[in-house]
Amino acid sequence: MKNTTRKAFSGLVFVLLAMAALLFLPAWTLDYWQAWVFLAVFGGSALATTLYLMKHDPELLRRRTQAGPTSEKQTNQKIIQTITSIGFVAILIVSALDHRFAWSPARPYVPPVGDGLILFGMLTIFFVFKQNSFASSTIERVPGQEVVTTGLYALVRHPMYMGAVFYLIGIPLSLGSLWGLVAVVFMMPALIWRLFDEEKFLAINLPGYTEYQNKVVYRLVPFIW
Repeated sequence: MKNTTRKAFSGLVFVLLAMAALLFLPAWTLDYWQAWVFLAVFGGSALATTLYLMKHDPELLRRRTQAGPTSEKQTNQKIIQTITSIGFVAILIVSALDHRFAWSPARPYVPPVGDGLILFGMLTIFFVFKQNSFASSTIERVPGQEVVTTGLYALVRHPMYMGAVFYLIGIPLSLGSLWGLVAVVFMMPALIWRLFDEEKFLAINLPGYTEYQNKVVYRLVPFIW
């Protein structure tokens, strides 16, 4: 447990420091209040979720710390994770460059809207963790895993990805950038690819998942798709 906690907190600190570097170096200034607020919102949300899992679901926290392309077992997922990692970095760098060179000056209300989307997305993911103790960072079947059909899973098959879409859209907006949304658009095919690949894996390896697919028809957006 101590190793998991240490790994989770050190990982969070590393991610925040890396994100700060990817923002302030391309912007070439620390006078970037949108970036400071974004880091506080994102970091605070991630910290709150980590503290919750540390107390209530340490095993899920352990699985969540095993993330990234190298942690995936399938080649497809290694590729997808690499693409999404590059896309996430691109969102930050493009948004910071947009701030520096004023490519798309945003109206004052745009950053707060973006921060709100980030909070909503992170809160959605938090509820996913509460409802599904098997929500690993990698696509796998955990011993004892069962199909979750209640809560957010009664609305869409992939509520965690739904939350991710909200906060990914929110990031460039919170940074005052419209050009950063282009990087989000380029990430979406990889996210959808992962979604389909995960469904294929679960339909084969998780009993009851095919019946769940027939019951819940929407994958990502309620009443739309």
